[in-house]
Amino acid sequence: MYRLSSAGLLETRTRANLGTMGNDILQAPHEIAFSLWEQAQFFIAGLMRPWNAYQVAIAIGLFIAAHFLARLLGPHVHAWMRAREGWPKWRMRFLVMLHRRLRLIFFVLLIWPAVWIMQSATWPSRSYLLEILASLALAWLIITIVTRFIVNGFIRTMVRYVAWTWVTLGILGLTDETQRLLDSVAVELGDMRLSLWVILQAITVIAVLMFGARFVSRTTAAQIRQNKEISPSMQVLAVKFLQVLLYGAAFFIGLRAVGVDLTGLAVLSGAIGVGLGFGLQKVVSNLVSGVILLLDRSIKPGDVISLGETFGWINSLGARYVSITTRDGKEYLIPNEDLITGQVVNWSHSNDYVRLDIYFGTAYTDDPHTVRRIAIDAAKGVERVLEFKPPVCHIVGFGDSSVDYILRFWIRDPTGGLTNIRGNVYLALWDAFQEHGISIPFPQREVRMLEGSTLETHRAGAASSTAD
Repeated sequence: MYRLSSAGLLETRTRANLGTMGNDILQAPHEIAFSLWEQAQFFIAGLMRPWNAYQVAIAIGLFIAAHFLARLLGPHVHAWMRAREGWPKWRMRFLVMLHRRLRLIFFVLLIWPAVWIMQSATWPSRSYLLEILASLALAWLIITIVTRFIVNGFIRTMVRYVAWTWVTLGILGLTDETQRLLDSVAVELGDMRLSLWVILQAITVIAVLMFGARFVSRTTAAQIRQNKEISPSMQVLAVKFLQVLLYGAAFFIGLRAVGVDLTGLAVLSGAIGVGLGFGLQKVVSNLVSGVILLLDRSIKPGDVISLGETFGWINSLGARYVSITTRDGKEYLIPNEDLITGQVVNWSHSNDYVRLDIYFGTAYTDDPHTVRRIAIDAAKGVERVLEFKPPVCHIVGFGDSSVDYILRFWIRDPTGGLTNIRGNVYLALWDAFQEHGISIPFPQREVRMLEGSTLETHRAGAASSTAD
């Protein structure tokens, strides 16, 4: 920690004024805060000295110059960026981030040469403020660039501000006092002492370990999904198990790294288990059902299933739900428990072959043998209908107006849709029947007049004239 001497130099300040409590972690928070305030007063008083005022004026002048350079060159840089149309998206985002911070970049580029010139031309004490400002500006710029690679916006903002604060305290030499101040704010839980400093350490270590676990899980998950020898359901199970293992290990290792006693968590975990048993039954049921679905491999990503009136293919298997997309673009999130307890039709469970049936009728005057042959030939000519599983046609009944038939055919790509292939087969039947003169009857009614009955008709004109 530092203060300004009477000569205006930045020298190391001794901790004698802290007394015997200087290294004691139980030092009162107000004493540490008073020490920090005392140093701030020394620092502000030192700014009033002539050479320090000159350095502040130089820094302000350099900042104004950086501002005008950013305003002058910013449009040209932006136009150059717009001309880079073929560049990858990540590179363009990085350029946009740099463009928004041109003023800080120019300030760093201007202040460091000024520091080097001042150090070579005069005493070090007459450039130390510029060196502090240059170090702060460079550190803030590096932190801004590095944290830009964090995808989550909230986490990126939190890490950026925490890093700015800690680097600023380090450059100003206030890390020890800040650490003691945070460590003095604590609570006693039995034999465990939990301070604000320990909590911040735990959050930082756990966040870093979680980031590492996330990176490892994503890399490993990509390799697992590329392995064609592992079934899709087992791929999902392996990825979920790996994520739980890595994130759980990161959490407990992070707590142990900062000295938190984990024996007390045993009682807490028991209480949480009781709460789960009573209040979160559905959630736990869906989680367990999801594990069962992955283990028995009854469904997997890409399968075409029907559940009630919902028909579509599976996009992904989640911890709580299964994502199903229908032909009309709707995405349904079906709870895992419903897939375990309900009746599910998996059109592609053991294989991709699906048999479809369509019904039609022809007139009694048409030869049934000819109708069956024409219907089979028409179905064979439709794309997606399998030839090595040939269509069949059977008479299923004699109706009031027609002879009723059923036409059965096979496909092996249910993900391509069922309604469209049925429609194509019906259209092929229509064309074939029109070509061969086979009629498709429709219901007709015949009215007979009984002897002695009369038929009365009323014309609209007669009725209107009568009304007049």
